[in-house]
This record gives sequence, C-alpha cells and structure tokens, in this order.
Amino acid sequence: MMYSKIPLAQTLVALCIAKGINHVVISPGSRNAPLTLSFSQHPAIHAYSIVDERCAAFFALGMAQKLRKPVAVICTSGSAMLNYYPAIAEAYYSNVPVVVISADRPAYLIDVGDGQTIRQKHVFKNHINYEANLKQDIVHKSTILRETHELSEEMERELQKKVQSYNEKEINLALNAAVETNGPVHINAPFDEPLYFMQETQDISPTIIPQKSKPPVAASNITTAANVWSTSIRKLVLVGTLPPNTILRKYLEILAEDPSVMVLTETTSNLRDERFFNAIDQLILPIEKNEDLLDEFQPEVMLTLGGMIVSKKIKAILRKRQPKHHWHIHENRVFDTFFCLEHFFQMNPNDFFESFFAQITPIESSYKNFWNTIKIEREAKHKAYLQKIEFTDLKAFEAIIDSLPTSLILHLGNSSTVRYAQLFPIDSNIELYCNRGTSGIDGSTSTAVGTSVVTDKQTMLITGDLSFFYDSNALWNNYIPKNFRIILVNNSGGGIFRILPGNKNTENFNTYFETIHSHTAKQLAEMYRFEYRTATNELILQKELETFYDESEQPKILEVFTPRIDNDITLIDYFKHFNEKQ
Repeated sequence: MMYSKIPLAQTLVALCIAKGINHVVISPGSRNAPLTLSFSQHPAIHAYSIVDERCAAFFALGMAQKLRKPVAVICTSGSAMLNYYPAIAEAYYSNVPVVVISADRPAYLIDVGDGQTIRQKHVFKNHINYEANLKQDIVHKSTILRETHELSEEMERELQKKVQSYNEKEINLALNAAVETNGPVHINAPFDEPLYFMQETQDISPTIIPQKSKPPVAASNITTAANVWSTSIRKLVLVGTLPPNTILRKYLEILAEDPSVMVLTETTSNLRDERFFNAIDQLILPIEKNEDLLDEFQPEVMLTLGGMIVSKKIKAILRKRQPKHHWHIHENRVFDTFFCLEHFFQMNPNDFFESFFAQITPIESSYKNFWNTIKIEREAKHKAYLQKIEFTDLKAFEAIIDSLPTSLILHLGNSSTVRYAQLFPIDSNIELYCNRGTSGIDGSTSTAVGTSVVTDKQTMLITGDLSFFYDSNALWNNYIPKNFRIILVNNSGGGIFRILPGNKNTENFNTYFETIHSHTAKQLAEMYRFEYRTATNELILQKELETFYDESEQPKILEVFTPRIDNDITLIDYFKHFNEKQ
C-alpha cells in the first residue's frame, strides 16, 4: 500500500474511508495527483476514471442515489470543477450526498497568471450544505517560500500541527454534513509541487468527529396534527419524489383504507397501489376549469411527503384552492410549494406515522369514493383513446412501459419523458429514479450509468433525443455493464415545446425552441460498442421490445422514431378526450 507524502492527501483519504466513503469518481489532471494516486491504490476504495467532469459528477450522483450514502468526485484545479455545478445543484435539491473534492493551486499562485487557476473558494456556496476551504501543509510549501520565511524546524512543526488540526476538523465537518443533511458538500484542497511522490507508510492518524444527532420533534405537534386529522373529512396526501421503499407498507395500508383520504402519487414517488391515485394529471387536468369539481377536490388537510412535484397542474390548483392545513414531512428540507405551509415535521416519515396513527380516530367520509368513481371513468377513457390513435410518443410510451420487467431499475429523462411516464401505471416492484431536483436534461444518461455500476439489477434509461445527445459523453467510460439499456424516443427535436404555448411551425420556433435535427444514435452506438436497434412504428417497437431485455454481450440502445408534428396534437387531444361525454 502506497501513500502520498503530502499530509493533506493522507488526511482526506483516511477520513473518507473512516466515514464510509468507498466509491470515488476521479477526473484526470495533475494538481489532483496526490489524491488520484492515494485513492486509486487504496484497497478499500472503488475508483472510477471519468474524463468529462460534468458526466463524472452525475455518474457519482447516480451511485449515491442508489447506495443512499456519500460518493466522492475528485478533479484538478481550474475550470474542471465548474463542470460539476449542474450535478451539484441537482444533488442539493434532490438531497443526494455528493462530496466534491477539488484540488487547488496554493494561495500564492492565485490571480498571478498561473495556468489552470481560478478563484475556487465559495464557487458552490449557494448550492452546498458545507464548504471546507483547507489550508496548505506547511511541510509541503515550495522550497522558495520556505527559504523566504526562514522557518526553524520547531516553528515549522508547530505551524504544521495547527494546519493539520484545522484541516482535520473541516474535513470531518464536511463529510458529516453530507450525511446529516443528505446533500452535497465541497472540500477545496490546495497542493503545491512536488505532487507525485509516494511512500509506504502513513504519517498521520486523524481525529474522527462523530456526526450530530437530530433533535426530536415535539410530541405535542404530532398530537395537534392528529386531532385536526381526526375531525377532517377531506384529506389529501400528495407524494413527490421518494427513494424506493421509503414508507413502510403498514402505514400505506392505513392511508389506502381510509375513506377520508386521497393519496396522490407521482411516478417518481415509488409508491404504487391501485387504491392510490397514480396518474395525477389524468385525474386533475380536466377539472381545472370546473368550479364545482374544484370545490369537491379542495382538501381541508394536505399532508405532503418527499421531494419535488412534477405535475404543474396540481401545483396550480392547490395554490388556488389551498387547504386549511398543510404539513410536510421530510428529514432534511421543506419547500413551501403551495404557499400555505403550516408545519414542517423534520423527521423520518415512518417515525412520524408511528406516533401519528396511534393517535387518530377514524371518520366517515365520501371524499375518496367520490374521486375513485371519477378515477375509474378516467382510466376507461384513457384506454379507449389509446386504442384509436396512430403511432406517436404517447403510443410509444404505452408499449415501452407495458414491456418493463418487474426486476428493473428505471431511470427517466426529464421534460416530456417523465411527463409521459406519469400517464401510465408502472409495476410497484420497479425502482424508479429521475433527476427532478432541478429538472434539467443535462445529466440523465450519466446518472443512469452511475446507478448501473453499483447494482446487479438491470438498469434502463428512457430518454428524449435532446437529452441523450446533450449528455452523450456519459457513454465515454469503461464501466457500463452489458445489461444496461437505453430507450431513446427520438422525435427530432424538443417535442415538449410543441405542447407548451407558443407560435409553432415558424422558422424562429423550429430553430430556437424545438431545435429540429436529423441526428440518430447509430454512430454513437458503434463508437461506444452498444448493440443498436430501431423502431418506426408500433408493430416494430413491440417486436423489438420482446428481446430487448434479454441477456447480451453488449449494452443496448433502442431508438424509437416518432412523428415530430403529430405528437403534440395527440397529447392535447388526449386531455380533451376526458371532457367528452360518453
């Protein structure tokens, strides 16, 4: 086992391992050489080399999502670290513990015209939960500086002790914060040359600072909520993004059996039950202008769980028809999405429900049954509409989702992909992920690839064409397992913009919004050694899907071509169809 001669590098590696970090994604560079050499050679570390820093950070995000523990990304100095920002923002809003460790130039080389040098301190300050700006080791200062300061050996030892103590504390606090807040942190580490010298012994044994325990939630607040719940006949539980298996089944059963409770779940919630309302827009969008139905829908109490909500319609309606009481349960953070938040229970949802359900009293109500009747009508119209339409995005998603194996880990791209998926039932055994923190298209493929390398389950990404081509460097690594799958729905542009209000079918719209193109994934598949198949209609798609998930010697891409012009018309008519009388 070899160690860097630089104390700071030794300290970072030792504390990361002590805190349970054993997956590290490294991008090439020279300034981070002490970290690269130390992490990549350590037997407790799984190291991955990803050239593109933007892809590397999303790759780490995908691993951390699946593992539910911190994953570190390491880069050289300069603009390299700026490429981490999209993934860091996503991690911040999605509560994913990504640890950024950026190598930096020593202070005397900042803003003097040295290469690969920028002001790295505070770069991520608006989207991280802790920032540790470390100090350079006194024993590793350049020979010139040491001679200039004329330090005695005793003075050098005393100063180094102070630097070591400061760095140990800051690294501990940063790594603890990643777990305590379940979010991203940044550690900036300055290194001077020489960078590559190694030794067989570890000189330091850093102090380990334990994590903080969270303060208990006042029992009286839960009791007050239970009393309100027990006297309310219209209660809405709205669930946003949640990791798989977050809520215990026994609590879901209580909610599912309560006649006064509607449970609205999104695809990204990983909560699927036929007694829940799993297609929010299908249920809600047709009533947005019906005041009588809006009156029937408006809850007295709304309990929200999880992270971001995809449906813009449910947000618009509940901002207009606010509940008397809105409570949110989350271990880390709350957003007042509906502008009426009364109380934030900062705790594990299962701990909340254990206390809460022990104190509630059942109440008679027709709330759930009223909406369940409408739900059944919506589902019938959904099936009838799909039977009569031609092949478009909507029809393609019907076939794709119907084909999914139950043992799958499914990643969804953003924009139209996740919204189409919201309209179809997905088996409750499928683990589902989507980057809904910032809802960007920039790292969906990299995130899915990151997940695929830390699981034996087959991982698949459904993505749109712009998102796929934007993140094509995600395929540039040596870690993609042969059971990885991509379904690329190619409608030759940003199809979601055709659904949104705007002056369609003009040169300006086609160029700057929809961004029409004629690219395919064929050459990328050849370059990155993916098996490549295509589908241009429903029959071909169904045939290709029959063998798409089978074992293979290469990962696979199935590119589904849909008609650019017809997709938006079909989807708009889909929602109009729900208001048509039988």
